[in-house]
Order: sequence, then structure tokens, then C-alpha cells
Amino acid sequence: MPIRKAYVDCSAGQIHYRYVEGSGTPIVFFQQTASSSKMYIKTMTALAGEYPLYAFDTPGFGESFDPATQPTMGDYADWLLQAIDALGLTRFHIFGHHTGACLAVELGVRHAARVASLMMVGPVPLTAAERLEFSRRFGAPIAPNAEGEYLTATWDYLRELGAHADLALHHRELIDTTRAYRGRALAYAAVWDQDWTALYQQVQCPMLLLCAPDDVLFPFFARAQEIRPDARAVTLSGANFEPDLDSAGTVAAIRGFLQTC
Repeated sequence: MPIRKAYVDCSAGQIHYRYVEGSGTPIVFFQQTASSSKMYIKTMTALAGEYPLYAFDTPGFGESFDPATQPTMGDYADWLLQAIDALGLTRFHIFGHHTGACLAVELGVRHAARVASLMMVGPVPLTAAERLEFSRRFGAPIAPNAEGEYLTATWDYLRELGAHADLALHHRELIDTTRAYRGRALAYAAVWDQDWTALYQQVQCPMLLLCAPDDVLFPFFARAQEIRPDARAVTLSGANFEPDLDSAGTVAAIRGFLQTC
């Protein structure tokens, strides 16, 4: 069953998405910063035909529109919900990776009746001080310059995150990240401004937590489990690119979890 691509309108512009038709409750996928919906191609290929699947390019990334001003996480969530509404999806599961996990709890609390479950790679139960520290590492844009040094800087940045484990992945992420040099800074500013833990504590639907030991957010994985011992937790491999580098583990975790929902 092929993965198709299309656009849908929201109040601020066009949102690009990938989708596979299916039956039952849909799964919507939200990307990490600064990837695109391409990061879910392996997952969608493996799950094709089992569920309706929709992977969105967050505004500022991939082929979606670029925000004109600094959004909040609520703004990103509103735009994506408008896209979901335009597609006629009334109730859905959410799979979110890193920034996508921030969107997941935002929608999971604000639209609890519509969200069947949350699946989150790299939960973000950071304190205010920890968010400030992360903002210093991940907040500054890597902007184009005449010498082209930003390309090497981006390549090295992605290497540090583990993309070098697969050359095709490393190349794809280079293209996505350089395209989103503005969107990356905007999205991270929204991430560090959000009190993820406060929202996480309010989630009422079933939750699946996922992370790899070499993911930058793994030091906080046990904390997320302690805060919500009712959430199921699965350890994957693949550094910060689990859906690509541990596709089989990611898909198995999704299947096992959704069988219980």
C-alpha cells in the first residue's frame, strides 16, 4: 500500500503530510526538530494497511509553511489540529518524537476526548533549569553563510546526535535541517517555554514511552516513568533517530501497545 503526499490548509498556511489509507482509529505522527515527515516512512511502510496513518511536516519544516512570528507550542498544536480537522479525523492516536512529544501532551490535554492514546519517543520531563541548559545547546540557529561553513556545522551537529550510523539518514537529515534553519530555532524556543511535565501529569489516555540509551533525553526517561507509573515504557536503540535506526523495535512497540488500547 503506497504512501501518498498532499497538502491541507490551516489558518496560517498549507501543511504538508504523508498518509496511508486504512481502517480503524488513525495514528497521526509528529516529527522531531529538525526532521520532517520523512522520518516516519519506515514506520508507515511497516504499518501500512493496519491503521490509517498520517505524518505531518510541522510548520517551519519539510514542505509546510513557515511561521511569520515566534509560535508557542499551543500555536503549533492549533495549526496541526486544524489540519487534522480538515482531514475529517475525529479521534486518533498520536505518535510524537521529541518536539512531537511536546505536541502530543499539548493536544492530549486540550483535546482529551479526541485523543485515544499517546506514544512518545523521548519524553521531556525537564525542570525549568534543565530546559534553560538545553536551550543553550539546541536554541541557536545554524544559519547559512557565504563560506558554506554552516553545512559542515550542521553535518557535525547531526553526527553528534547519531545520524552518522546510516549515511542515507545523515544526508536526509542534513537537507531537512538546513531547510529548517529558521524553523528549528522557533520550534526549540516553543519547546523550552512549555511546561511539559505539568501537561504530562494531566494526560488521561493510555501512554507509551519510548527512548534509546544514547538519546539526548534518555537521562530523563526514568523520571517520566516515575511521574506516571501507569505509562508503558519500552527501550529502543538508534540514538536520536529511533524510527529510522530501530524501525523494527519501534513498529513492534506500537503494535504491542495498540493491541491493549
